[in-house]
Amino acid sequence: MEDNLIVDLYWQRNERAISETAAKYGKYLHSISYHILQNAEDTEECVNDTYNDAWQSMPPHRPSILSTFLGKITRRISIDLWRKNSAEKRGGSEIAIALDELEECVAGTDDVEAEVEKRELQKKLNAFLFALPQIDRQVFMCRYWYMDSISEIAIQFDYSESKIKSMLFRTRNKLRTMLKKEGY
Repeated sequence: MEDNLIVDLYWQRNERAISETAAKYGKYLHSISYHILQNAEDTEECVNDTYNDAWQSMPPHRPSILSTFLGKITRRISIDLWRKNSAEKRGGSEIAIALDELEECVAGTDDVEAEVEKRELQKKLNAFLFALPQIDRQVFMCRYWYMDSISEIAIQFDYSESKIKSMLFRTRNKLRTMLKKEGY
């Protein structure tokens, strides 16, 4: 079923929207969540929570790209659950390592004023990513969006792990430089 028809089902409050979403995007959402949580039961819970959040947010929201909208919800819910589950046992996992790598570039704040700057930062990050060569962008997204391990990325792109690490290091340095230049 086409995405616009699935979104229409949500807007009509038709429960078929959930089953159509699961049929079309279930594996994609499971993949995102499992890479973060590494736990099948938690992954299932997060994917179900994604369907619930989508149901709650449509209407009033009408996503232009349903896959991105759902992926973002799944990622947020999965990271929140990961943080909750690992509050006492920090470190070691791929998500902890990936988030630590990015922390050097983008420092988070809990300040309400930061919300205003958040949208501008998102625009700058998107512009940065689209300016990268395609392979660098894909590797960066695999690591920091999908939370793939270095070894998984190396296999996927048929590169050595050291090459992947080097690519990510250079991209993070470019990101850090851009953010400093922009005042972040």
